[in-house]
Amino acid sequence: MTGVAGVSLVAWAWLLVGQGGFWRTDVRLPRGGGGEAAKAWPDVAVVVPARDEAEVIGRSLASLLAQEYPGRAEVFLVDDGSTDGTGELARELGERPGSLPLTVTSPGEPPQGWTGKLWAVRHGMALARERTGAEYFLLTDADIAHREGSLRALVEAAVGNDLDMVSQMARLRVETGWERLIVPAFVYFFAQLYPFRWINRPGGRTAAAAGGCVLLRASAAEAADVPDAIRQSVIDDVALARAVKRSGGRIWLGLAERVDSVRPYPDLAELWRMVARSAYAQLRHNPLVLLGTVLGLALIYLVPPVAAIGGALAGAWPLCVLGAAAWAVMAGTYLPMLRYYGQPWALAPLLPYTAALYLLMTVDSAVKHYRGRGAAWKGRTYAKPDATV
Repeated sequence: MTGVAGVSLVAWAWLLVGQGGFWRTDVRLPRGGGGEAAKAWPDVAVVVPARDEAEVIGRSLASLLAQEYPGRAEVFLVDDGSTDGTGELARELGERPGSLPLTVTSPGEPPQGWTGKLWAVRHGMALARERTGAEYFLLTDADIAHREGSLRALVEAAVGNDLDMVSQMARLRVETGWERLIVPAFVYFFAQLYPFRWINRPGGRTAAAAGGCVLLRASAAEAADVPDAIRQSVIDDVALARAVKRSGGRIWLGLAERVDSVRPYPDLAELWRMVARSAYAQLRHNPLVLLGTVLGLALIYLVPPVAAIGGALAGAWPLCVLGAAAWAVMAGTYLPMLRYYGQPWALAPLLPYTAALYLLMTVDSAVKHYRGRGAAWKGRTYAKPDATV
């Protein structure tokens, strides 16, 4: 066991210095690079796919319609078969004076081979091209609220830095106890898997995005043939980033300051479904990758506290010291994310417990897949694996 604890400590030492500084939270929206956008603000079409979002659409859509943008911007909300009055609520919001122009449309049922969200996005982008000829698309989810100046800052960052895609990881809600325990870790694990600095490095191979907020140059979308090229993808944001980067586009991803998710996750069951719906798709539905992931999570996150506590109880002090050192490095790398979310430092030592929950969520995702239930969201089930992009 002492050897295993030593391997875990070495793994954490490598993660600390060799994984793109994943634990840092200072990757924020770049400045506009000299105000180039202000010389000729490009037209922007905001595409919002929505399905049964009446609970949150009042806040999220209102924040988009209230954006003050120096150029031309128009919002296209694509109501994907909602049964809770999402479309009607959106139309009412669009009637408020001073709002950006709003079009509420419906794509109909997705054809075979398309996920519902991407079919809605395709419909919205096609309509926006026809009506506006926009140079940029802002693809944003129906649960994402944009603070004042968000749209302008996104465009300035994209134009001023010659970026084809700018994406921000929205600040998720952390109000309930379970949200505080699970949500910061969700972003922490994502950054560990896709270090932002590697994503943003020109010529780098790592590609990822946060689907809740993506500003995409129209010409880059055409060059990458999106969303058609990723029509089967359940994890559509990562697939989108890969397609754009593969086609030669420059992408950027960082943490948000003006973009917030307003979707509540009041209990563990809701958070569990949020993670489990796509966890096995992230592993390409590969049982060997699943096995490796389970063993890796156990080695990196579970061995340190077991070694530290078990070694102390057994009087095996070398084992205890190795486990405690790995646990301390783990907790230390988690502190910046907790500060970003305004959470107490005392949650940092609990990361192994949270990691164990994520491990179980991933296994549950695989079990659902092999039972034929596939990835499910908003009443739709997608049994097929992600398309390779």
